[in-house]
Parts: sequence; C-alpha cells; structure tokens
Amino acid sequence: MTTDRLLAERLFHDRQAAGRADSFRAGAAELRFDTDAYLDHETWVRPAFSLLGELRGKAALDYGCGHGMAAVAMARAGATVTAFDLSPGYVNEARARAAANGVSVECVTADGEALPFADGTFDAVWGNAILHHLDLTKAGRELKRVLKPGGVAVFCEPWGGNPVLNFARRSLPYPGKDRTPDEQPLTRRDLRPLRAIFPQVEVRGFQLLGMVRRVWRNPCALKVLDAVDSRLLRTMPPLRNWCRYVVIVLRMD
Repeated sequence: MTTDRLLAERLFHDRQAAGRADSFRAGAAELRFDTDAYLDHETWVRPAFSLLGELRGKAALDYGCGHGMAAVAMARAGATVTAFDLSPGYVNEARARAAANGVSVECVTADGEALPFADGTFDAVWGNAILHHLDLTKAGRELKRVLKPGGVAVFCEPWGGNPVLNFARRSLPYPGKDRTPDEQPLTRRDLRPLRAIFPQVEVRGFQLLGMVRRVWRNPCALKVLDAVDSRLLRTMPPLRNWCRYVVIVLRMD
C-alpha cells in the first residue's frame, strides 16, 4: 500500500480494535466462543469455510485476521495456524482469543500486499472482508507466492454489482456501516488481476433476496428467502452479480 493509505487503514482498524479492547481485557470468558456460532453468523461463512477442505495437519493462514475467530476455528480443525493483520490492536485481540480458547496461533502484524512469509508456506488461506481493501495485483502475487502447489485461498467479500444495493450502502443508515476512505465492494473488473495470476478463480454469490436481513429479521421469512436464493443461484449463476456478498476461491495447480 502507499504510505498514506497504509496509515489510514491501520489507524481505522486500530480504532475499531480499541473499541473492542475492554471485552478481551475483561477475561478469557469474554473471548471464548463456539465454532458453530462463528460459522453460522452469516449465511456464506460455513459454506465458504468448507471450501478450505480438510485442515488437519495443514498449514493455514488467517489473512487479515481481525478478531481471530477464524484462526481459532482453523486451529480447532487441526491446522497449524498463522494469523496476521495490519492493525496491532486486532493482532493483540486475536492472540488473546487464541489463548482463551486453548489453541496455538502465531499472530503477527503485517501488510497483505507484502507478506513476511516464505514462498510455499501455506496449504490454505482464509480471509473475510479483506481483499476489497487491497491492491489485488500486489495482494494476488503475494498470495500465489506463499501458497503451496495445490493450495487454496478462500475469501468472503462484499460485492458491488447491484446498483440498488450500492445506493443503499451510500445513502441509508444501518449497523456496521463504518468504512475506511479507500475501500469499495468488489466488482467483476476488480477480479481481473486475480484471474491473470491464478489458474483457477471461482466466484459464488450469497444473499440475493436474503440481503433484506440487513433491515428485516423475520427468521421464518429469511429461511424461505435463503432457500429461494440457493435455488436461483444454482440454476442461474449470473445472478451472483446482484448479491450482497461473494465467496472467491483461488486455487493453485
């Protein structure tokens, strides 16, 4: 990243982490969590996590780890886990969460566009809402460098193909709207660098009709909408361009 953008991103996420710091300083009980609760907190997380494959005995990277829940989930699945984030505050939280949950995770502060890991280090990489902060040419090259042959990287990212949703993101108030100055939901054009770098790039859409959960929480109705989404996106894949989120799968030969 450029120096100014790097600093802006780091300060933004350090402020977020500072706002959460009281919870992880309160004690281990505040940091413990159930893996199923994490995997089911959004509709795309569990199916995306499954795309990492069998993790037992594998070297895994939590890329832009934030609170570190994914790192803990991968460690519980039997992986040797490294987690990094640009924000030292979030790295501290991830380290504390791993300790509170009784798993070993190596936590480091790093920039996703200049990873401090050796070539061919990881079998699997996980990232949640991180690629849309980055220069994907630089980040893609680094991802390819640190992945082993046959490795896989799975990212869950906000998608920007729906103009109505983009208007709502810009104009309407809703929880969790805070953003850094430079981040934007990804589009098909943004994925061109990744397609040029990786031999296999797969994009799966989530929350087409189900995106109404941002403003409407009726569980029964949302269950029906999610089932309709599943069928629509399976039979008409181009509809993923109108989804709220996508899962991006990068595979090495």
